[in-house]
Amino acid sequence: MHPLLQSIQEPRQLRNLPEASLRQLADELRDFTIETVSRTGGHLGASLGVVELTIALHYVFDTPEDRLIWDVGHQSYPHKILTGRRERMATLRQRHGLSGFTNRTESPYDPFGAGHSSTSISAALGMAMASRHQGHKRHAIAVIGDGAMTAGMVFEALNNAGEHQKQVNLIVILNDNDMSISANVGAFSAYLSRIMSGQMYTRLKGGTGRMLGRISPPLLDAARKAEEHVKGMLTPGTLFEELGFDYFGPIDGHDFNQLLPTLRNVRQLPGPILVHVVTKKGKGFAPAENNPCTYHGVNPFDRRQGVMPARDVTPSYTQVFSEALVELGRKNPKIMAITAAMPEGTGLNDFSEQFPDRFFDVGIAEQHAVTFAAGLACEGYIPVVAIYSTFLQRAYDQLIHDVVLQKLPVVFALDRAGLVGADGPTHTGAYDLTFLRAIPELVIMAPADENELRHMLATAIDLGKPVALRYPRGAAMNLPAEPSRILPVGVGRTLREGDDVALVAVGQPVHVALQAALKLEQEGIQVGVFDARFVKPLDTALLRHAAQSRALVTLEENTTLGGFGAAVLEFLAEDGLLDTGLKIRNWGLPDRFIPHGTQAELRAELELNVEGLVQRVKTLLSR
Repeated sequence: MHPLLQSIQEPRQLRNLPEASLRQLADELRDFTIETVSRTGGHLGASLGVVELTIALHYVFDTPEDRLIWDVGHQSYPHKILTGRRERMATLRQRHGLSGFTNRTESPYDPFGAGHSSTSISAALGMAMASRHQGHKRHAIAVIGDGAMTAGMVFEALNNAGEHQKQVNLIVILNDNDMSISANVGAFSAYLSRIMSGQMYTRLKGGTGRMLGRISPPLLDAARKAEEHVKGMLTPGTLFEELGFDYFGPIDGHDFNQLLPTLRNVRQLPGPILVHVVTKKGKGFAPAENNPCTYHGVNPFDRRQGVMPARDVTPSYTQVFSEALVELGRKNPKIMAITAAMPEGTGLNDFSEQFPDRFFDVGIAEQHAVTFAAGLACEGYIPVVAIYSTFLQRAYDQLIHDVVLQKLPVVFALDRAGLVGADGPTHTGAYDLTFLRAIPELVIMAPADENELRHMLATAIDLGKPVALRYPRGAAMNLPAEPSRILPVGVGRTLREGDDVALVAVGQPVHVALQAALKLEQEGIQVGVFDARFVKPLDTALLRHAAQSRALVTLEENTTLGGFGAAVLEFLAEDGLLDTGLKIRNWGLPDRFIPHGTQAELRAELELNVEGLVQRVKTLLSR
């Protein structure tokens, strides 16, 4: 079905193909990518958009000797297929299978791992500088999307790279998939790019000063300014040129007649260089072209029917948060909502439609998002920063310095806390309780179910101080909805009494503990279940009560290092309750990175599901 693709096990075989065969290879690679993702799920649209670019990069450059770095990795599936992993693509994002992102342990063709955005240029610059010091002539190529270019770290890297003009073999490919090229402009731009990247133009450009060096300085300055002015009118790369990059483009990223000569030419030039390539998300698959947002990340689907809308499913925690925030927003005009380029993922689309003047998407700029929220709070507003747990890590200084230190009422709604599943270790929300708990005066809470989420969001907005509210990925409990109410801060709930063991849980594990308690009761083991609700401040009265059992176990979907369980241990030690002979265990995520797999698979492996918890309690009590 894919005869040409099946003959390619690694890029050196690709480089032996005649150029005339590349179009067929692109068609086969695109079809294979669609077929794979329709079965496994994954990031489809971005990968389809870079099929030709991927082929061209491996065709022109000597990978893996030349370092090819894909920013984020959403678009890396064609790269994986061409670099010896085609036969394993059926395992994509599955337990013990291929990662959904680039991964250094997976292949020598992945020189840098990434699941977070906007790191590629910094990493590539480091590799290019290392090559220079080692005396190697290899290139470092960073492929970065126009969305990732919104992050401040990108401009830090560009600014730094510009200091090393003609000294590093750094090539940045700006994959611009949010704009189209009209026929006339596209043809002219492609021609201009080939001319500008050719050696004749480069010699002419470099010789401008020599040709004009004998005329008077005022005329020389005028000539150079005229050259800059003409280039600025003809190309959109003035900003990059001012930062010290040679800019080429824009070129059509789906046209080998434009890609190959441009890449060959820039390979001969000293860096840093930026090549502006325009592509289309979902290219070659009409449903993905017409609806790139839906096809950014997909579950398995029938490629003939496309992605079908879910029907009669239990609402997710993200949906519950979305609905609750809109309801609160109607009552309180001071509520503002902020996202860092994730309006769909964080559930803020509805809020943005209902209150467009109170919604802000700041791009992939988590640091700015937090300090921007602090500014709003200074002026009397209540900003809700909806952000994935894993992405808040990128704004830790701003969280401490700009928000909490100044006691500003910013609410951090942390989605995807705990195990996330197929996205793997780069997205697992394993650390937020630990790094948040170290911050003085920050209130931290975690709901056990969707009603608790509603109550906690209302409480956070009402509190008038910095609050972090973390909740998991996936379906909620499907409980009858309760009207939101304000909770007393630092007060948990006793859900079951039992003298043998006390399970003190926070967040999603609360209901796991309840189900395990019912099973253990059938075996004559009396289990108390306590929902802590708050990680900071702790309900000390609740903990003293729980400590009257023979054993006390804390449960959390966070690393046990410095997390909720550690907080409980610290209190029990300070209160003298560890001197009573109480057995205590902290159960949560271990001190290692959690691999990709379904949430159910991972919870089973980590014994954080009902069956695992039952067995662990029985073992604990039998010792």
